[in-house]
Order: sequence, then structure tokens, then C-alpha cells
Amino acid sequence: MSSKSRLDRAYKNAKRIPFDDASKFILFSDCHRGDNSFADDFANNRNIYFHALKHYYTEGFSYCELGDGDELWENLSFESILHAHKNVYLLMKQFHDESRLHMIWGNHDMVYRHPDYVDKYLSTYFDPKIGEDVELFCDIKYHEGIVLEHTKTRQELFLCHGHQADWWNYLFWKWSRFMVRILWKPLNVMGIADPTSPAKNYKELIKVERRTKKWITENDNLITVTGHTHRPRFPEPGDIAYFNDGSCVHPRSITGLEIEAGKIALIKWQIVTTEDGTLKIDRFLLEGPTALMDYKTE
Repeated sequence: MSSKSRLDRAYKNAKRIPFDDASKFILFSDCHRGDNSFADDFANNRNIYFHALKHYYTEGFSYCELGDGDELWENLSFESILHAHKNVYLLMKQFHDESRLHMIWGNHDMVYRHPDYVDKYLSTYFDPKIGEDVELFCDIKYHEGIVLEHTKTRQELFLCHGHQADWWNYLFWKWSRFMVRILWKPLNVMGIADPTSPAKNYKELIKVERRTKKWITENDNLITVTGHTHRPRFPEPGDIAYFNDGSCVHPRSITGLEIEAGKIALIKWQIVTTEDGTLKIDRFLLEGPTALMDYKTE
């Protein structure tokens, strides 16, 4: 199966969400939440991520997570990840309880494409304080793709993880997972990167982006947002409408895409030092906001 076939299928079977200019979405991906060990890349940015997500919850945004939220290649179970970052999941639960949480599976959490697995491990968790199971993400659904469709203009935004354009990490993800658990996780602790990851292999990154852009041009320049490569992308109107929200495991910062008032923007959250020497988490605008209609083709 080709990259085109995989992207076609993801688009065809995508969950469709209506939106308008009053809607607000925050798009993050590639959190790679782990077990708080030395190999947990998310641990360095978890306070930044939690603060940012709390801001978006308070401001009424819906949260779309574009895959690789949980690091299930390095870790055997979701339970260890939950215990390491429980405050994050309880905040995500608040989004879910208000129908503001929309989840996509990626290659590192590809097991979530099986509803039975999701229902078994994510619906409840054991709370030792009360000695019984309590609700977490009851009835949550993971999708390969999501289409945001504007109720007035009918303009569509196609969201997916992006590994559909990476044949190795889509078709042979179980082999990659085995290699990560046995070989690359201990080497990662010593600072040696996994060469099969497009996020750490520039040549593979370029190939994935090229295949994705080719698919976009073959589909009337459909606005497409992915993660996977960890490289933020924000095109100018008139260019190929390929966006990438980056990742939440950049050194000391996270990036994402905001959709608000019919516009899209690339943002970064990071820790900064104030004049009096205190540290604070702040939001920075990197690109945009640009009207979504500027990318519309006839």
C-alpha cells in the first residue's frame, strides 16, 4: 500500500467535526509522554505543557492531539505513564468530559487504533486512595484522521499524524517498537538517537514531507496538518497547504497550532526569565495568525 493509499484511507474514514469562526482549537502532537525515567523526553517539558493546556481549557478551546501522545514503544503499559503524569491526564479528562478532546493515533501509540485496547486500558484506572477503579476516558475514540469542516464556507482541514507517508513506521511499526525497546531506549539515555525516526533523521524527514505535499497537491491543495517529523511548518497562502504543529519534546519548549476566529497560527510555549530573575512560562507567536480562507482554492 502506497503513501497515497494510506492518506486516502485516513481522509475517507476521518471523523468529521463541524466548526465556524467562533470555534477554538489547539493542536498538539508528539508529546511522547513516558514513565518519568531518563528516557522520558516529555518529562523535561511537562510543566510547560500542563500550563499551556490549562490555559486552553480555561479559554474554551477544544484539544486535538495528532498522534504519539503516549510513548508506547519505550513503555510496556499505559499504567506506568499515567502514574508519572497523572495531573496531565486528569486535565485531559476535563476536556473529554466536556466533549472537547479529539484524539488521533500515531505510530508510537498505534495500539490505540484497536477500540478494545482503548476501552480496556484508558476507560478507568485504579485509585489506591479509595481502593477501586475510577473513570478516566470512558467511551473515548481514537481516529486515524479528523476533518474539521467549516459550516458556512465548507472549507476542510485534514488532521492526521503523518506517518502514513512514512512506510517503515506505518507498516513495520511493531519491528520499530521492538528495536526501540531493546536497543534504542538504553542508547537514547546515553544520547544516541534512533536513526529510523524522521524526527532525528533529516533525509527521512524530507522524504516524508515530500510525499505528504505530493498528496496535498493531488487533492486540490487540501489544508493538511500533521505531526510525526517534529518540525513545525507554516506555509504562506498560495503555497502547498502543508502544516506541521511540531512537537512537545523540543528542548525547553513546545509548539502547536491554534485555530481561532477563522485564523490559524503557529505558537510556542517556553520558560523565560523576567527582569527580577523569576522564571515563568510564556506563549510566543511564531507565524500568523492567517485567515484560513486565504488558503482556499476554487
